Amino acid sequence: MSADEERRRGEAFMRQIRATLKIIEEPEIVEYVESLGFRLASSSDSPSQEFTFFVVEDPSINAFAAPGGFIGINTGLILATETEGELAAVLAHEIAHVTQRHLARAYEAASKMSIPTGAAVLAAIILGAQNSQVTEAAIVAAAAGSVQSQINFTRAHEKEADRVGIQTLAQAGFNPRSMPAFFERLQQATRYYDSDLPEFLQTHPVTHARIADSMARAETYPARQDTGRSAYRLVQAKLRVMQSSPPQAINYFREKLKDASAEDTSALRYGYVLALLADSQLDESRVQLDILLKDDPERLPYLLALAKHDLARGNTGQAVAIHANAFKLFPYNYPLTIRYAEALLQDQQADQARSLLEEYSRRKKPTLLLYQLLARVEEASGQVVNAHQSLAEYYYLIGETASAIEQLKIALKYTDRISDYQRSRITARRDQFQAVLAQETTR
Repeated sequence: MSADEERRRGEAFMRQIRATLKIIEEPEIVEYVESLGFRLASSSDSPSQEFTFFVVEDPSINAFAAPGGFIGINTGLILATETEGELAAVLAHEIAHVTQRHLARAYEAASKMSIPTGAAVLAAIILGAQNSQVTEAAIVAAAAGSVQSQINFTRAHEKEADRVGIQTLAQAGFNPRSMPAFFERLQQATRYYDSDLPEFLQTHPVTHARIADSMARAETYPARQDTGRSAYRLVQAKLRVMQSSPPQAINYFREKLKDASAEDTSALRYGYVLALLADSQLDESRVQLDILLKDDPERLPYLLALAKHDLARGNTGQAVAIHANAFKLFPYNYPLTIRYAEALLQDQQADQARSLLEEYSRRKKPTLLLYQLLARVEEASGQVVNAHQSLAEYYYLIGETASAIEQLKIALKYTDRISDYQRSRITARRDQFQAVLAQETTR
């Protein structure tokens, strides 16, 4: 497979993933995982390789890679790690599978199929252990069962991914011993499982020999202190709130704060604030926020939480002002841009929100959440044709190609609002989607 072919198959695979599993779109989490992934990728032996990192809302401990540099991490894995280095170790291992072309060779059978068919097979195989509700994709995978044996990584591939991953860890400034440490902790934890091992151990078997080999290799690099950045702890706290009921999260963080080290206190208090906000306990959340902001008044997650508090109070103007001031410090930061646009929309400033999102789209690659939000602000500002175009891109990314085509057909009906240039662009995009749909329906 050529690199372009891999990328096309990876993009088709992502549409299957989005149609099958719940992908975390929370901007703060997306930005953190991408920044960590790109930090590692830029230190790999193929820094020019294109990667896409995403988080699957799933409590099981797992991570996986797909053609074209698409790497998924389960929320359960993020919460199971004890340091940022351990999380980076798993990412580095998956990055190595991509850079060493393990995927390109393993997916050779799928390359003989149409892109949508290959994507469905890969999605069913990779996700089968996680989601028993994979319907059509699972049926396709069953019919093409021979692919299963061909994409299982060999022991040699796993060993090579460990070796290259440890090198990437060291070059990116992480403690290379984090990889064998995480493997060893997972292996020790297996005594609590019967036959139902974590998916990561099913797809990445950990043996004493493998741990010893990775430890010996890690010892060839200088030791580093792996304390973990505060951003890592804040993301873990946010995930815990997202995956618990507000009362559960409040109790968790309240108890943890009673016996916390100074290093953990800020992240735990941040999680406590988010849990209080989720439970509409606005007075106490503000008290806790003031403690955080007193120590670190320019920490963006705290400022976003403060703006969220003001929005919950109905102080939309104050929330907009908080975002505007933060924007001067962090221009076109992804989470800030999304939250700023949402606040502007709530403050009846749809035109300003649209300008903000459109400028972001010119600077950086649009995301699924951005297309969804852009459609809302475009509709609110009277840009109905653009709103349907944005919705079309949104539907296409989540695997609903027919709905994407329908949105473009609706856009073309506004004959009095479309220039010839815009009409040609919409028509060309509709034709592209129709070609994809034709492949999807014949697989």
